[in-house]
Amino acid sequence: MKPFVTFLSAVTFFHVSEFVLASIYMRKDLSRRSWLISEPYCVAMLLACLEYWLEIRYCSILKFKVISRAGLAGVITGEVIRKTAMVTAKRNFTHDVKFERQQEHILVTQGIYRYCRHPGYLGWLIWVLGTQALLANPICLAGFSIVAWKFFQERIAVEEQQLRRFFGESYTQYAAKTPTLIPFIR
Repeated sequence: MKPFVTFLSAVTFFHVSEFVLASIYMRKDLSRRSWLISEPYCVAMLLACLEYWLEIRYCSILKFKVISRAGLAGVITGEVIRKTAMVTAKRNFTHDVKFERQQEHILVTQGIYRYCRHPGYLGWLIWVLGTQALLANPICLAGFSIVAWKFFQERIAVEEQQLRRFFGESYTQYAAKTPTLIPFIR
């Protein structure tokens, strides 16, 4: 039961803190979407809960404490990376890919962005996979890995196209020396 309560607490903290930071740094774009809760996300998290409870009931041997502890470490690490990215980028961090450069939009390359080109995405990826390891959900861990990676592969390609258009050679040079740290996404 404890991993499930920890999971619910982690999900709650993630969304509340995401909304709070959006209200501080993305005030003009603030909406119910700022909670980052979508229908596909809810379906995925409900499937995670279903897998957890079915495995607890019928094959609890799959629920190893060491995996749950590693998952909790992933949840915390992912949160720290993502929230550090949001605070570092301030108003330059958005929940949506921008297709028009705002007047105040600058290329952020300091802080965590010095080491990782898309730390918000990296943090969310580590966080969401951590939630599934926390629950010791092998099926959802595999499924979330594939779906999240595909999402970021596509989203990063679109976002980087816009960033190159906004910042030109400055972004090209930054991207050449700064990895995404997301496996197989350069």
